[in-house]
Amino acid sequence: MEFRYATNPEDMKQYTTDKLRDEFLIESLFVEGELKMVYSHYDRVVVGGVIPTQQEIKLDAGDALRTEYFLERREIGIVNIGPAGKVVVDGEEFTLNKRDCLYIGLGKENVTFHSEDPSNPAKLYFVSANAHKEYPTKVLPIKDAEPTRLGSDAESNNRTIYKYIHADGLQSSQLMMGMTLLEPNNMWNTMPAHVHDRRAEVYLYFDMEEESRVFHFMGRPDETRHMLVKNEQAILSPPWSIHSGVGTNNYTFIWAMAGENYTFKDMDFVPMEDLK
Repeated sequence: MEFRYATNPEDMKQYTTDKLRDEFLIESLFVEGELKMVYSHYDRVVVGGVIPTQQEIKLDAGDALRTEYFLERREIGIVNIGPAGKVVVDGEEFTLNKRDCLYIGLGKENVTFHSEDPSNPAKLYFVSANAHKEYPTKVLPIKDAEPTRLGSDAESNNRTIYKYIHADGLQSSQLMMGMTLLEPNNMWNTMPAHVHDRRAEVYLYFDMEEESRVFHFMGRPDETRHMLVKNEQAILSPPWSIHSGVGTNNYTFIWAMAGENYTFKDMDFVPMEDLK
């Protein structure tokens, strides 16, 4: 488990490119046969990835959380971004095809990851947050998720949003999770930009070509910075930061949030003339 600490926005003004990437970019989450995790002190979220091959892989943080088991005081959302896989939760199996989401609630003790075909393994991405109440463990297949279509070709942001874990979907204690798909020839996401100072956010960019990149913009609206992000890399976005990007091609990203407000109504939109 790698640990990342919270950053003061005033300090970030002095960051070099390398320092910015060290603090906010998660470069390697998916390694065959391994469980990779990053613990962020922003809202105590844990971001992880796992590619199970011949052997099952258990959701286990060792003694990093100082709890008896991973979900003793946590909940988790899992999205498969690869071939078919399954997650076994206290003996109950849940199959996940590509872009399906599984929510697991507080108190589930034994969670293991598996691939349907170890030679063509699943690629399971997850975000976990602290929880105060148990909610049912459920799967939401992508085919059953309600799409919301936004943007336009003229604005280069024609996109479809799928909300997985939220007040009107898979119920949770505080975790929110969904996915945004940009149509071909559309490259911008989350512009005009916004902030929500009561909750942090995590982006995972994926379904990108090897040579494609996303220019991810972050920072306070009046003093932005950018990072170049490759396929299957994640960004930690502080509550005070915008989180927006433009790609060299279209792409897909999973967004996840945890914090004070369990709502989509707390976003403070930033007028274009205020961005710098």
